[in-house]
Amino acid sequence: MSRIAESELIINNRGGVYHLDLRPEELAGTVVTVGDPDRVAEFSKYFDTVEVRRQHREFVSHTGTVGGKRLTVLSSGIGPDNIDIVMNELDALVNIDLETREIRPELNSLNIIRVGTSGSLQADIPVDGFVAATHGLGLDNLLNFYRPEETDEETQLLQSFVTHVQMQGLGTPYITSASPSLLKHFVTGFHQGITVTCPGFYGPQGRVLRLGVRHPQLIDRLIDFSFGQHRITNFEMETSAIFGLGKLLGHHCLAINAIVDNRITKEFTRDGKAAVEKLIIKFLETFKNDF
Repeated sequence: MSRIAESELIINNRGGVYHLDLRPEELAGTVVTVGDPDRVAEFSKYFDTVEVRRQHREFVSHTGTVGGKRLTVLSSGIGPDNIDIVMNELDALVNIDLETREIRPELNSLNIIRVGTSGSLQADIPVDGFVAATHGLGLDNLLNFYRPEETDEETQLLQSFVTHVQMQGLGTPYITSASPSLLKHFVTGFHQGITVTCPGFYGPQGRVLRLGVRHPQLIDRLIDFSFGQHRITNFEMETSAIFGLGKLLGHHCLAINAIVDNRITKEFTRDGKAAVEKLIIKFLETFKNDF
């Protein structure tokens, strides 16, 4: 096996991957990603024990046990560019020998679940409700720097979406399914559907402040899209990158989101922190009982 150069995979002085500042033994087999660094502590306050606390830049991680099961919660920051760092370094921790800098002969799979917030694109998915993503549809272009692989269903769904949207200048979208083994645990109390990932919060999500947008009909096209039983339920800024890279690297991925605004009814949550707290508790109960 070829050795990975120092310039390609940076290892810090304590033997951790550079951005996450984690060593392999400090990572659990199930990893929750959150955008907000402060949200990590909102998870770990429910841990039975916390064995690891690390922070480098916006990447905060706590590893501990919940109901006797080991769990890592890690903040990614906002956006697919940060997810590129998170997913590659998480994979390196379990599938690359950091001492020899060689890929391990036997590869390991992580459970990686995003627990975050997003905006609803359907009137019947209310503020403070929960969505579990069946697919991540990327308008962010990240996966196009790799070699994406699609199932027949994903290819058909994506072709239908491109035909429906028909908007030049959005780049090349991509789509990846959630892990069925994880998604099956998040049915009761969850809406399910396609989560669209955008590369920004304002123009890319159709918000107009002082700048006009190139595609003012984008939101309407997203709302109206359907393919069989599939429809677009919500959008945010991380899911497609997690799903896409996770699939290519052989990990099991899911995203569950609390809805903090509804772009159809023009509502915004009155207490987003409470909505996220309920989602955290719901996830941890599922993790303790079903994982």
